[in-house]
Amino acid sequence: MSTHTYKKFENAGSGDLPDRMTIYQDCMSEFNESPVNPKRCRLLISRLLRLLAEGETFPQNEATALFFSISKLFQHQNDSLRQAVYLAIKALSSISEDVLMATSSIMKDVQNGSDLVKPNAIRSLTSVLDESTAFSAERLFKSAVVSKNPSISSAALTSTYHLLPIAETTAKRFVNETQEAVMDLKPFPHKHTVGDYYPNSTFITQYHALGLLYQLKKTDKMALLKLIRQFSDNNTLKSQLAKVELVKLVTELVGRDPQLFSSFQPLLNNWLSNKYESVQLETAKLITAFAIQSSHLVSAELHASAVTTLQSLLTVPRVSARFAALRILNRVSMVAPEKIVVCNPELESLINDPNRNISTYAITTLLKTGTENNISSLISTITKFIHEVSDDFKIIIIDAIRTFSLNFPQEWKSILQFLIDVLKNGEGGLKFKNNIVEALIDMVSFVPQARDMALENLCDFIEDCEFNEILVRILHLLGKEGPSTATPSLYVRHIYNRVVLENSIIRSAAVVALSKFALTKNDPTLCESIVSLLRRIASDRDDEVRDRATIALQFIESARKEQSLEAREFVQNKYSYDLSSLETKLSAYISSNSDSFHTPFDVTNVRRYTEDETKAIELKRKQEQLLRGNLENGSESTPGLEEAGKAEKLDSSFAGPSLDEHQEDLLVTKYTDELLSIDQIKQFGPLVNSSKMIDLTDPEAEFVVRGVKHLFNNNAVFQFNITNTLTDIALDNVTVTCTPENPSESNLEELFSLSVDRLLPSQEAACYVAFKKSEDIVMEGFLNNLTFTTRELDPETQQPLDDTEGFQDEFDIDAIFLNAGDYIKSSFVGDFTSAFDELPNEEVAVYNIKENITLQEIVDRLVVNTSCLPLESTQYAPSDSSSHTVKMFGKSALKGDKIALVVKLIKTSKGIAMKAQGRSEDATLCSYLVNGLM
Repeated sequence: MSTHTYKKFENAGSGDLPDRMTIYQDCMSEFNESPVNPKRCRLLISRLLRLLAEGETFPQNEATALFFSISKLFQHQNDSLRQAVYLAIKALSSISEDVLMATSSIMKDVQNGSDLVKPNAIRSLTSVLDESTAFSAERLFKSAVVSKNPSISSAALTSTYHLLPIAETTAKRFVNETQEAVMDLKPFPHKHTVGDYYPNSTFITQYHALGLLYQLKKTDKMALLKLIRQFSDNNTLKSQLAKVELVKLVTELVGRDPQLFSSFQPLLNNWLSNKYESVQLETAKLITAFAIQSSHLVSAELHASAVTTLQSLLTVPRVSARFAALRILNRVSMVAPEKIVVCNPELESLINDPNRNISTYAITTLLKTGTENNISSLISTITKFIHEVSDDFKIIIIDAIRTFSLNFPQEWKSILQFLIDVLKNGEGGLKFKNNIVEALIDMVSFVPQARDMALENLCDFIEDCEFNEILVRILHLLGKEGPSTATPSLYVRHIYNRVVLENSIIRSAAVVALSKFALTKNDPTLCESIVSLLRRIASDRDDEVRDRATIALQFIESARKEQSLEAREFVQNKYSYDLSSLETKLSAYISSNSDSFHTPFDVTNVRRYTEDETKAIELKRKQEQLLRGNLENGSESTPGLEEAGKAEKLDSSFAGPSLDEHQEDLLVTKYTDELLSIDQIKQFGPLVNSSKMIDLTDPEAEFVVRGVKHLFNNNAVFQFNITNTLTDIALDNVTVTCTPENPSESNLEELFSLSVDRLLPSQEAACYVAFKKSEDIVMEGFLNNLTFTTRELDPETQQPLDDTEGFQDEFDIDAIFLNAGDYIKSSFVGDFTSAFDELPNEEVAVYNIKENITLQEIVDRLVVNTSCLPLESTQYAPSDSSSHTVKMFGKSALKGDKIALVVKLIKTSKGIAMKAQGRSEDATLCSYLVNGLM
């Protein structure tokens, strides 16, 4: 068997791996021969390395034997063989024992070997050193770092990266030599000249040396600032990679301290005109990314210069430069599309670029920068283009259109027509068709004007749809939205066709969808028709279909005759459960049930959302995903320099909550469950509303405190989550004292306060303060103070010392305010203008804001303070405009009364003038909200 495999490997055209045992035996015999055959040994080492590179491994005893036999080849002075030997030693050092025995031979080559062998020897030396032997190689590394040969110097510098985790103290003694390597321009020696060819140096040593300097000084901000000033003020850096790395150093420092950005602006402006495109791109990326986070720190001139630079790069012949510039512009378009409108002529010229990555990106960017005026021309261009690209690019375009539909709901006709045309006439697989259907579902949910037309076309589509997953999804949508349309019987016919023509999976979904039409608008004729259809289906040959039809019939009959609320909710469910809370409670029920599940699961403690609340949550999630951006999934790294920003995804499909969002949902559920498990609080009844987590201290404080406001009908509870960040101190009797700002006018009566007995280092625990309030809306502010007893810890047991009593201490934390927004839940409405006009009670207030903040920051504050849902994409304030209008909608958490808010903002030389107009079914809530916005 091994001979056969070996013969196959001898064939140059064979792609099969060599046999591991054959290679092992051949290496052991060949390396121990005398005299050594260098050519044969080099061939065997190459096969061994290929085997290891493909993931094969050797047992430790075999790897050690190979290591020892390969080390015998040091006796042969052939440089080509010696290079291969070092590659093998480096590969085997991680799985072999006693690798230190090769140290002296390697060090001898580092010191006296030829320039051809030294780089490989230096790289191998790091693999065989440990903390105890690294100091012996210090002199050799220092000498190699300052070598005039760039290959040797680069090998020493990059090897020092790997030496840092092993012997950091030794590596830190190379700072002066590394600094010298940056300053010293290292051309290749003349002896490397081959004929008329003379290799040009790329000065890559500067790149490696600068990265190592960062690693050695990364904890010292002042040293990094000095480093940037030193290498940016002159023409020392010749390597474009080193210049790019210097830009990344600035990115790193600005990420740590945003206030430093102003001092770097002249330097960044200079880099934008650098002769290297890579430096221009990295600088423009830094400026635009920082402008997204802290726009007030970036001058308008600098941002305009960055956009101009990117605009010029869109017309260069190099594909990589065009693509990189386009990618940065795409990121800017997600949050500030008005700033890159000047690039639209160049973007339009890229639509027909032969590189489909670029053309697709150009289209998605144009869609984000598009306006109501050019939507028709954009969509007509895309219609011609989309049928020429692969499914992957089609999906990106469809998701961009989906984004556009959320941003410009008033342009629903042209968007809907495009989606329907692509759905019916476009060729594509499951993922592509599914993305189109999801885009149409979004339009049905969030653009009510498009509902009927979209549903009718989806009915036509399912007649020829070949994907079960999409059919089930559409049938569910028809069952959900169809009963509330003007002609529900139209959808019943299409759904019943699926029962007749499709497989059991589709028939089961169709039965559920049909049953939801039975109680539509109390239409007895339609109900009788559906009951008749379900009775016919009840004799279906498939068990699942029969069971669903039978259950549906029973509930429909019960809902009609007995007016059973449970039966009606089963057929036409108007609520959905909080899935995070439901999952947590079910897991606890399954794991802790000790009576063989005789006690039924109590679903009443799981939060429920109405249909408009669910839509509000979904729309918020989609809007937040749009803000985070949807770029390529890839990493951007530089040796020795951490990436300043996280990579983003190209796929802009809304697949549901991300991992971070899911963790946040679970955290909120955890806090709520802990609250309702307390006996004193359990008596307050159902929880009405909970606020988001509020930071009450700095994240770097000794004690990090975050607050949550919980509202009940007649009570309010403040929850304070406290984290002890000290490593050698425990806190006993931790209590939060809440004092009303105006005690004499307070409408809240404190009932009790729950403290934490002991808080160990790195632990988090919660204190609670409960108040009694009336059923009305109560708004008050509270001054908070954290009191505790500090106890020193025993270093060995990490428990407080028994012989110390500790001492009392206190810690001021920020105030917490109960405002009108805490009594409001986000709610969705399709036609905001009509809903606003229908509400009876109106309140108007005018504000003059003199703070030096942007319109966007005002809008963000309004969204947080009101807890309402911003509609019609008014949560994005154009940065180049001096006025903006925000439209928000919500409802009372106590009574369910609707409330709508229109806020008009105008920026003047004296500040920002704001006019808030609110309308609501609850006059008191409307008054409190409008007059307490800021």
